Amino acid sequence: MEKAREAQADPQWHATGHPVFPAAANIDGIWWVMRLNDFPDHPLWTLFIHGNTKRFDTTELPEHWDHPLSPGGEPLSPREAAEVLAPIEQFTVYGSEVGDPCDNGFCCGPPR
Repeated sequence: MEKAREAQADPQWHATGHPVFPAAANIDGIWWVMRLNDFPDHPLWTLFIHGNTKRFDTTELPEHWDHPLSPGGEPLSPREAAEVLAPIEQFTVYGSEVGDPCDNGFCCGPPR
C-alpha cells in the first residue's frame, strides 16, 4: 500500500455524524473517510479512499494531519454524509472490507 503518498496530503476533516466513520475529507475531488476501529485489538484507524478502497490501517496519524475526531472543516450535512458514506456503510466491522469481519465478541461483538 502507498501509505506514504497519502501521508503527504493535508486533509481537512469534516465531521460526518457517524459513530464508526466520524470524519471525511475531500482531496482533489475524491472523498477520504476514516473508520474508527476497536483499539487496541485492531489498529485505531482505517483510511478508505474513493468509495470502498481501503488504503491502510494505522494507529499513528501523520503528524501534520488534523485529528479526525477534532475536524477543522464544517460538518457535512446529513445528506452529504449519507452520500459520502454509502459505499462503505456496510464495512463498520474491522476486516469486513476484505471479506473477513472480526467476530470476536470482546472487541467487535456481533457483526454490526
